[in-house]
Amino acid sequence: MVVAVKVFKKTTPNGKFTVYLGRRDFIDHGDYCDPIDGVVVVDSDYLRGRKIFGQLATTYRYGREEDEVMGVKFSKEMVIAKEQIVPMVNQKMEMTPMQERLVKKLGSNAFPFTFQFPSNSPCSVTLQAGEDDQGKPLGVEYSIRTYVGENEDDKGHKRSQVGLVVKKLQYAPPTRGRRLPSSLVSKGFTFSQGKINLEVTLDREIYYHGEKIAANVVITNNSRKAVKNIKVFVVQHCEVTMVNAQFSKHVASLETREGCPITPGASFTKTFYLVPLASSNKDRRGIALDGHLKDDDVNLASSTLISEGKSPSDAMGIVISYSVRVKLSAGTLGGELVTDVPFKLLNPAPGTIEKERVNAMKKMKSIERHRYENSHYADDDDNIVFEDFARLRMNEPE
Repeated sequence: MVVAVKVFKKTTPNGKFTVYLGRRDFIDHGDYCDPIDGVVVVDSDYLRGRKIFGQLATTYRYGREEDEVMGVKFSKEMVIAKEQIVPMVNQKMEMTPMQERLVKKLGSNAFPFTFQFPSNSPCSVTLQAGEDDQGKPLGVEYSIRTYVGENEDDKGHKRSQVGLVVKKLQYAPPTRGRRLPSSLVSKGFTFSQGKINLEVTLDREIYYHGEKIAANVVITNNSRKAVKNIKVFVVQHCEVTMVNAQFSKHVASLETREGCPITPGASFTKTFYLVPLASSNKDRRGIALDGHLKDDDVNLASSTLISEGKSPSDAMGIVISYSVRVKLSAGTLGGELVTDVPFKLLNPAPGTIEKERVNAMKKMKSIERHRYENSHYADDDDNIVFEDFARLRMNEPE
């Protein structure tokens, strides 16, 4: 069995040049980030002395587009890398294996290019828009822009421009460690002796998207109050660094009266299971997602990992974290006892057993759907599959 290599492509509206990328997702490994490697193919008689330029740009939208009035903008757009692609400035540029294969296959009119993400650049995150929101969604987005012009400042016409949205993501470490996050809290009462003790322990520190989260809850009631019910949530915490705003959303929850009321002197132990999924939170405004993905395999935003030696306060963009929150209710007069246990939610690293299992599940879904079978064609000579870039994007900017 021969495995084909998928390559994404997008052509200008006038059909004169095409941009090829070997992938859309680029991984931040902490100490380095994958380079954006691509190839531009242009018609030999099209440029006539003009040049093709490329840019890596980021858009950080931290406020709703419909709220922009009196010239106030709630977004920042920056070009973080740029270069002249055609004609090549650096003839001795070192190409990646994918670029070498594409240049060999596409001929003398193929020109490679490479962009690097800055070391402290934030990961791609999109905040899900509500049903009534009209503008572009909030979040951090990266795009590759290529255009024809006499110089870098000459943007030319839209018919000779190509924009491709890419994502910068983080993966989980190869090993998940043996640490079991836990929290132990107590609640006393002013006119009553004794306390209610709550201990919550998770079965691991790092979970992969779609995995079941197990929270072991131990309640010991040494007070004179009774515990009426138990609520368990998975909470997504978002920090928008540009405006120093923080908010939290429940992405999975359950409420139970099992074992209740937990009377004075009694204890209760049970393991609760929750699965936080993007599909369970559709159309909920403010839920953070991992950039623009295909609508059928979109997942919740991954936890933001901080590199060793760096402070969490130095993180940029939209910082994501998760916790399991357990809330006990002791009635109207008794109040509530609440604790949070933090954990990380990430995609498994390539090469791990978990990653292979996730890929196998996605492949099965893809075989059942055949959704994009007409948008690509295979070449048997060197097993490269070309797939139209635009067909896989939702809400792609014009």
